[in-house]
Amino acid sequence: MVSMNRLTIEKRAQVIAALVEGNSIRATVRMTGAAKNTITKLIVDLGKGCEDYQDRVMRDLPCKVIEVDELWAFCYAKQKNVPEQFKGMPGYGDVWTFTAIDADTKLIPAWLVGERTADDADVFLRDLASRMANRIQLSTDGHSMYASTVGPAFKQQIDYAQIQKTYSVDPNADHKYSPPICTGIKVRRLKGNPARSRVSTSYVERQNLTMRMGMRRFTRLTNGFSRKVENLAFATSLHFMHYNFARPHETLKTPYPRTPAMAAGIADHIWTTKEIAALLDN
Repeated sequence: MVSMNRLTIEKRAQVIAALVEGNSIRATVRMTGAAKNTITKLIVDLGKGCEDYQDRVMRDLPCKVIEVDELWAFCYAKQKNVPEQFKGMPGYGDVWTFTAIDADTKLIPAWLVGERTADDADVFLRDLASRMANRIQLSTDGHSMYASTVGPAFKQQIDYAQIQKTYSVDPNADHKYSPPICTGIKVRRLKGNPARSRVSTSYVERQNLTMRMGMRRFTRLTNGFSRKVENLAFATSLHFMHYNFARPHETLKTPYPRTPAMAAGIADHIWTTKEIAALLDN
């Protein structure tokens, strides 16, 4: 096994490449030969570096249309199995990750690992608002926490709509694993004058799948879940660093392959995992 203080930048890049493709820590140990504790420490240290870098460069963004959603996961144990002494404590049981995506560039300009509450939604939305250069159109699902937080977060300078979907259950489907069927949608215009044709949460819901595929901690029905919410947050920062800066998006091939960061004008090339690894030395 290789310890942290002896990891070369090439080995760090190899570990990063394994992690961002959805491998667990133990699988990454087997693939790279790095020690488990070394990989965990790398996630924490590099995740903080990725968080700081993106916080610094993702300012005055030219986004026009943003979609927001929240993704469920759990830390330590599922909510029903949390020990009595930890019940009600943040970071134990249900954890929700708020994400925002630019519908045009596919950039993820803001995210927050926390709880599905109006307080955390407010923190997330104020952070999102602080990164925008101009007035935007925002779409969310119909959760009530957004109705009271979007306006104040954007100082009422926003075009905002909620999209509410109705579902039915296929009587012939396996109810435990098969998703319900969307049978209709209802759009509610809540602020400003949002364009009806661009009210959607499809891109951010597809991003939820990308997160579940790219981070083992979010994959359902596995034992790869996070034991500490802090580690989940750092792993999420690393994931979005790779997604935003190092992974050309399928919809951004014209006129040449680009990452979301390139499309948003905050990067001029496709980053390598070695460049991400180098953030530890900055």
